[in-house]
Amino acid sequence: MKLRFSSIFLLIVISTSIYAQKAGLKGGVNFSNLYISDVDDENMKLGFNVGVYYRADLNDFLAIQPELLVSQKGSEVQYSNFLGGSGKYRFNLNYIQIPVLGVLKVKNFNIHAGPYISLLASANVKVVDSDGSINSVSELDRDDFNSFDSGLSAGLGFDFNTGLLGVRYDYGFQEIGNSAAATDATTNSKNSALQFYVGFDF
Repeated sequence: MKLRFSSIFLLIVISTSIYAQKAGLKGGVNFSNLYISDVDDENMKLGFNVGVYYRADLNDFLAIQPELLVSQKGSEVQYSNFLGGSGKYRFNLNYIQIPVLGVLKVKNFNIHAGPYISLLASANVKVVDSDGSINSVSELDRDDFNSFDSGLSAGLGFDFNTGLLGVRYDYGFQEIGNSAAATDATTNSKNSALQFYVGFDF
């Protein structure tokens, strides 16, 4: 599966290489959550995104930008009880993600949007004490989750001489759990993530 994702990304890069403008490394933070019908910010968690990008100009105003990313999504739930004290359950879903974005450029600024597909690499639950220390980490069975996710990405960006920066929102279409064993938190749930990133050209 990972080889297939890499092949898709390379095919896009090769087919547009004649128009190449930007390519480089990027990374940043995710503020992610799981939603059923509406996104509830109460359970938002902090994660990361890191990977490579490629920008191909179609003309002075339009470009196509595929990316290959590792993106951590999921949610966070507060707990408090008499014996166990208080803390958080941090539910992590780690994806290999390929967004393919159409880019509208206005001078150094841009608006970008397009579909993404993701492959689930791993899932775990971290128990975090009230003082911020990690109490335990439990790996979850990947087979209890849908291997693929898909959705839409949209955001705003700024290009500088040696790279780019921006903000983007991912809205997932697929339910992430395919079994009740995937924990109650994933029942009918889908991914959402607000991303902030910075990238530097090769």
